[in-house]
Amino acid sequence: MNWRKWCDDFVLAGKGILMATKKKRFWYGFVPTFILFAMLINLLSSGFSKFQLMFSSFEAFGMIIRDAFLSVFGVNQVFLDWLPVFLLCLLQGTLVGLIVFLWHKKREKKGANSAGVEKAGIITGLIALGAGCPTCGTTLLAPLLGAIFSTGSLAIAGAISTIVTILAVVIAILSLKRLGVETYVIIIDERYRSKHAKSS
Repeated sequence: MNWRKWCDDFVLAGKGILMATKKKRFWYGFVPTFILFAMLINLLSSGFSKFQLMFSSFEAFGMIIRDAFLSVFGVNQVFLDWLPVFLLCLLQGTLVGLIVFLWHKKREKKGANSAGVEKAGIITGLIALGAGCPTCGTTLLAPLLGAIFSTGSLAIAGAISTIVTILAVVIAILSLKRLGVETYVIIIDERYRSKHAKSS
């Protein structure tokens, strides 16, 4: 393995991500994903009690949605519980933002290969599946495992969730590197073509 090339790819990916943030298509994917994913994790962190309260009255619905939105930015959250959720949602939003940006660019170029974009979409789903409450360890896997293993499902869900989340984050970072490099190449290519189109 060539470590220098590996590091250079991460640098190019970082540049590509920074360049993508200047494009509105990136933000079309990033903002809704970041906010909705973070709100969902914060709502699920207290089990299903908030969902039951949400439908008790319109006022309760509004307060719970408001609190879930504010918790995205750390309001009324313990810092060590909020930080991993925030970083995970930032990673998720960045991945989806790059997917939206690259998908749009590949649609502009008819016949371009979009297999990499589809694989990255699967990775974002894995992150969602493994994510859960950092305090109690409850995950989206708990109901599924409860149907299979019954009494020990929460303990199993916590262990599996940690493994799935770690694997998903590692795979997401590798996907982010690949998508970031691809974004860098596309943006530099566009700049080069537009520069030479003006000069000729």
